[in-house]
Amino acid sequence: MAKAGVVGVGLSGGVDSALAAHCLQAQGYEVVGLTMLTWDGSLPIPDQGRSGCYGPGEGRDLEAAREVARRLGIPHHGIDLAAEFRAAVLDYFREEYRNGRTPNPCVRCNQVVKFGLLLDQARRQGIRFDLFATGHYARVERRAGDGRCLLTRAADRRKDQSYFLARLAQSQLRDLLLPLGGMTKAQVKDMARQLGWSDLADKPESQDFIESPDYGVLFSEADSRPGPIQDDAGRVVAQHRGIVHYTVGQRKGVGLSGKGRPLYVTRIDAAANSVEVGPKSSLYRADFIVRDLNWVGLAEAPRQPLSVEVQVRQRHRPAPAEISPGPEPGSVRVACREPQLAVTPGQTAVFYQGEIVAGAGTIAPC
Repeated sequence: MAKAGVVGVGLSGGVDSALAAHCLQAQGYEVVGLTMLTWDGSLPIPDQGRSGCYGPGEGRDLEAAREVARRLGIPHHGIDLAAEFRAAVLDYFREEYRNGRTPNPCVRCNQVVKFGLLLDQARRQGIRFDLFATGHYARVERRAGDGRCLLTRAADRRKDQSYFLARLAQSQLRDLLLPLGGMTKAQVKDMARQLGWSDLADKPESQDFIESPDYGVLFSEADSRPGPIQDDAGRVVAQHRGIVHYTVGQRKGVGLSGKGRPLYVTRIDAAANSVEVGPKSSLYRADFIVRDLNWVGLAEAPRQPLSVEVQVRQRHRPAPAEISPGPEPGSVRVACREPQLAVTPGQTAVFYQGEIVAGAGTIAPC
């Protein structure tokens, strides 16, 4: 018996979104494919055969998504969001780097564009769907007591993407389906091969933000304003080529080889247009502030110290910590049990209670 409702599925042309759509069909849902179009040709990014969220290879991904829809026998729509993506993601990315911070464009895109503007624009175009789904590896559960939607880690911890979804609001989680959350990547690929989709199962994965190995292509010459690189004693040891080319924790590309000891970027001062460097030991922090918070598993910000695990970047091993009210409204102070490496201003910090995302926010400058 078919399940009630129509599900819009974000189709990228890859195996994960294709199998998400297939699983929903198998469950009896009516499925419609939606592909977000972001490339506007405004930047000099050459087509090198790469795949990413933004770049000239978008046409290949669109054709791949259309082929998936054809195999599934579902309608498919490309949704032009180039202007919206530029304003919400690219401009945000540039401004954060200009201010000496290192943003996470994927978290921003999910929050504002992929799980927001994409759905709004599709519905304005008359495309009808009740629920939305993607091929992300995470799970959404509704708590019995208060009906709150919980975002939890995927069964496959190696592929878990709850970090990237941790800024979604309750209104976005309420109508979200994540069919792959209980599966492993190996199971997804095996299922694709059983369907005769070995081309998708063997297709290289792409998690690139843009189709370029260098984010510098996003910036103008005016953003590359040279300034001093100072060591931990305040001595000028070199000149940088513009703060937008640096991030906390960086060693390669800083231009300090042969200085006698490994030096890492420890701080970026946008007001002074300076980059500070020091030994790796200077990168460890046990206490930091997180602001611009989104509470997912909690109904409100904790008023008393709360034990959590904090993840300060996607590939960071979650660290035991305690969060408590911060120095300004809408912020928390994070006290880690042990100092953590390269806690980077602008990056997303996600707080977990077991498998559940308690909340997330942006790491503030120290």
